Amino acid sequence: MATNTYKPKDQSKRGILTLLERFLHIDGSIKEVIHVRFMSQIVFVSVLCLVYIGNRHYAEKIVRSISQLEREVEDLRADYTTLKSDYMFASKQAEISRRVARFGLYESKKPPQKILMPK
Repeated sequence: MATNTYKPKDQSKRGILTLLERFLHIDGSIKEVIHVRFMSQIVFVSVLCLVYIGNRHYAEKIVRSISQLEREVEDLRADYTTLKSDYMFASKQAEISRRVARFGLYESKKPPQKILMPK
């Protein structure tokens, strides 16, 4: 009668789990706790955790930049309001006449005359 013999698979064809065992040097005690068949799920969850942490850092960086931009917008709005009020004050007739007086220009005391042309 023929006997059954176990023929192991070629170790080079096992894939990523063999590479993990080779580089991580997993000993027997860890193999009992973490079975090799769960390694793909563990790696998947680890990658998801890394993506989650990275996404969280990215979101916090974006929130910080948004708050900085909001502060800059408030400063620019205050500057705009100040400059606008200065411009409105400088463009008043009394202020213009006061400024051009030093050049020898004065307001006329008599009203303008209307020139009528015959048809």
